Amino acid sequence: MKRKRYSPEFKAQVVLEILKEEKSLTELSSEYGIHVNQLRKWKTQFLEQMPQLFQKQNKDQEKMKADYEEQIENLYAEVGRLTTQLSWLKKKSGIYHN
Repeated sequence: MKRKRYSPEFKAQVVLEILKEEKSLTELSSEYGIHVNQLRKWKTQFLEQMPQLFQKQNKDQEKMKADYEEQIENLYAEVGRLTTQLSWLKKKSGIYHN
């Protein structure tokens, strides 16, 4: 007998139903045709992994911030180089007046 596979979206929907506590696990079990133990397992997995979602978000934000700061540094360095080149070119061309 082939095991039935459920999408992550479906599991999340069922777990949200469980967390609402509007229906008992037994009611949800018969409604979805999924054993109560499986529903408990999904709920446990969800609750254990939930904090990691926020950690990942924070890591993504930190990486974006670091990338942004590096980009700003590179732009300032480029502006510095261009300013120096412009000054040098003005001196060489005789446009530069003190």
